Amino acid sequence: MRTKRFVLTFPPAEVQHPVIYHLVREFDIKPNILRAAINPQERGTMVLELNGKKDNIDRALEYLKGLGVVVEPLGQDIAMNEQKCIQCGACVGFCPTGALQYQRPAMQVRFDADQCVACELCLTACLTRAMEGRFRT
Repeated sequence: MRTKRFVLTFPPAEVQHPVIYHLVREFDIKPNILRAAINPQERGTMVLELNGKKDNIDRALEYLKGLGVVVEPLGQDIAMNEQKCIQCGACVGFCPTGALQYQRPAMQVRFDADQCVACELCLTACLTRAMEGRFRT
């Protein structure tokens, strides 16, 4: 089994179709929608984590591209700069996935990159800019 994250951009014509349903039903993919902004009759975007066999993921991506969906690998990681962090916890309350947690009794902020969906809310919440966005090439 393999897990990969992608940013999908849906054309307006595909926004109202059950695309994710087809990924599950036809390609035996377990999708996890990490973030989505989809409105009827408008372009939609979604950050999607796909879990399944490599061949099934490859076939599912070809299916999406055939529908006119732009598929790009998630191109940004969020990282914590330990030297800049003052352990204030301001970022923790903004994290929708629990990737940032305040550990007690140590009273330290812990970052789990595997839980992060790169929503960037922590970047603006961090007082010392210890949370950083890093683009992958």
